[in-house]
Amino acid sequence: MVKTLFIPAKTKSKINKPKVLEISRKLPKNIAIAYSIQYKDIAEQVKQLLKKHKITKCIQVLGCSKPKFPKSTSAVLLIGSGRFHAVSLAIETNLPIYILEQNQLYKISDKNIEDIKKKQKASYLKFLHADKVGILISTKPGQQNLKRAIDFKKQLKNKKPYLFLTNNINKQEFENFGLTSYINTACPRLDMDSSVINIDKLNLGH
Repeated sequence: MVKTLFIPAKTKSKINKPKVLEISRKLPKNIAIAYSIQYKDIAEQVKQLLKKHKITKCIQVLGCSKPKFPKSTSAVLLIGSGRFHAVSLAIETNLPIYILEQNQLYKISDKNIEDIKKKQKASYLKFLHADKVGILISTKPGQQNLKRAIDFKKQLKNKKPYLFLTNNINKQEFENFGLTSYINTACPRLDMDSSVINIDKLNLGH
């Protein structure tokens, strides 16, 4: 019998309550809280501290999730590290995104968003001009869209498609195949690279 061992993922970071209260004054009144799993405890503490704010939603975000927030939400406070989730949330929600990291508050700038939009535009142009394209398919649960990828392949005109089926998509391997354009059917966050375009951006493969 195989036993599965679950190890809780928690950050060792601690919040400075007076500091958090001070910087919270910069936040809009109606705000949603988002967090990655290792920051769940901190998110709950921050939620309790923001008593003068209306918390419209408190939700865990995954690498490939696209959370939705109530219309009353004026901004999102992301508790975690790095800019990966934050920039994606800014583009997907059109809301101001703040990051609470190491007791410091950062806001995703218009430049951060514009840089990603430029990459997305470049990926679309590469698709239009490509004679050969790769179609990325993940075998991971929740990301696997094999049927959609095959349907998309059938609809492609004037381009030679290649299917790439794998568990882990490593963008560093792309240059080994001589393709300039890849259509992504897996995690939507892969479009941070200018050679990758999400299938949803092409309105095909449904």
